[in-house]
This record gives sequence, structure tokens and C-alpha cells, in this order.
Amino acid sequence: MIRWIAKPLFLVCAFFFLFGSFSSQGDETDQALVAEREKLCAEWRKERDAFFMTHPRSPLSSEEKKRFQCLHYYSFDPKYVFSGDIERYVFDHNNPKYHATFLTNKGTSKRYIRYGRFHFQMDGKELTIEVFKSLLSDSLFIPFKDKTNGKETYEGGKYVDAVILPGYKMILDFNTGYFPVCAYNDKLVCVLPPRENVFDVEIRAGERNER
Repeated sequence: MIRWIAKPLFLVCAFFFLFGSFSSQGDETDQALVAEREKLCAEWRKERDAFFMTHPRSPLSSEEKKRFQCLHYYSFDPKYVFSGDIERYVFDHNNPKYHATFLTNKGTSKRYIRYGRFHFQMDGKELTIEVFKSLLSDSLFIPFKDKTNGKETYEGGKYVDAVILPGYKMILDFNTGYFPVCAYNDKLVCVLPPRENVFDVEIRAGERNER
């Protein structure tokens, strides 16, 4: 399975620099830091375009790479950036709850570590999202669905990656939400977001369909 890991060095450093500048409710923030966050998001998107266009593991075929110009995104919006504590799950390796088994688009399954959950408030609603960790990586993996899927965004949902910050904190930035690679190549295998991460709200941030 191929998925995009949004963790170049500049983005990891930015998480440490900007943590605490965004409240868990996405309230007003220092404009200079918002501008910096937007700049970093633009760099992340540019890097992802380059991956699709040139990387051997791109989901695009050789012919598709020749025609590819760019991916499509909503405009950066700081209201979709949240920081706070991860409510960690502490399970023994032998506890069956330690692992989360996701179904894939091919009917197979993929295992992740059930790391914890994250609470945030958006548009006056208290929301909780489940946070997972790869068995082979320290990056956090957050698959989710919302009411834009099948209309403005890919019907199978989106993914967000994050890093674990000191004190088991994290930044959840939906502006860096991206489509699974199977949105571009149905021969590839992608995990399906779990029921716990299906939201009855529109999250109009990150990757979107072409207008």
C-alpha cells in the first residue's frame, strides 16, 4: 500500500514552532504565524505535485505523468488547524484492542496501532477523531470521511498525517488532508476510514476534486 507521508523536515520543524499558536478551537491566531503556516502548506502541496509528476511510486502511469499539471485543493483556512493533547490509549501488545484492523478497497485488511484520540471544536461542535500509528513508522495516520465526500472530494475519504510532539501533543491540520492513491489508480490498495472517523460535517480543507 502506498500513502503520502507529509513529513519533510521543514514541516516537522514547523509543527514544533507553531504548536500552541493555534488553539484547540481554531480561534484567532497571530497573523504572522498563520502566514507562515500557509506558506508551509503551500510548500507541502508543491512537493506532493512533484511526487505525482516524477516519483517512481507515483500512482500515475507514465502517460498520465506527462499530462499531469497539479492536484487541486481548497484555499488554506486557519480555522481547520487544531492543536492539543492526544488522549493516548495505553494497551499491552497482547491486548486485542492494541491493534486496529482497517478494511481496504480491495477487501483485504491492514493493521495499525490504535494510538489515541484527539478532541477539537469546529463550527460550535465538539468532535473527536481517532489517531493511529503505522507499525513501521512513528508518524500518526488519521483517515477520515466528511460530508464533502462524493461531491467536492473523493468518495472514499481523505487522510491526514501528523507528528507526535513533546508531551504527547499534536497539530491536526486538515489543510494537509489528501486523497488515498487509489483515487488516482484503482489497482492500488488503500485503507478505508473507520466508522469512528466519519463526520456529519463538511470539512472544506485540503485536497478537493477539480472544479
